[in-house]
Amino acid sequence: MTPLNDRASGAAAPAMPPTAHTHLAAHGRGLSWSRWWAALTPPAWLAQLALRLAIAVPFLKSGLLKWDGFLHLNDVAVALFTDEFQLHLPGGPYPFPAPAVMAFLSACGEVVLPLLLIAGLGTRLAACALMGMIVLIQLTVPDGWPVHATWFAMAMAIAAGGPGALSLDHLIGRRLASLTRRRHEPR
Repeated sequence: MTPLNDRASGAAAPAMPPTAHTHLAAHGRGLSWSRWWAALTPPAWLAQLALRLAIAVPFLKSGLLKWDGFLHLNDVAVALFTDEFQLHLPGGPYPFPAPAVMAFLSACGEVVLPLLLIAGLGTRLAACALMGMIVLIQLTVPDGWPVHATWFAMAMAIAAGGPGALSLDHLIGRRLASLTRRRHEPR
């Protein structure tokens, strides 16, 4: 057996000859692959912010188009839920119950939930509510599943990963943690 394979005898494996890369990295003149990769990878807070914005924009744009003024839906929004949109369930399609109420709730959700996501306030709850809304959209427009699946995955990633460091949730959490630490410090 060679000393390289003879671990049972306790013999030390011979040292590997240094390469130019390991020599430079050991003396601070080069970067390892993990450092290169870390330098090329965006910070987590930026990725989480981009994810929140990417899902918020289409919903906010759609929601703003449904309003004529403060708490006043336009006629098109109500007509969509009355005449166009139907729930595609087994044995259906079925019309939406209370279409004016559904139009109002939909328009409110399409404005409030994206604004919460953009601010990073109540982010996980807003993302979960958006997932419920996406399921309802899928039942209404079944052929749109590729876009709906993408939206659902984005909302699920936000719900699972949180809002990131650039959010009101993070700021509030840090403030509450500092207040809690001060209360429990001996005086």
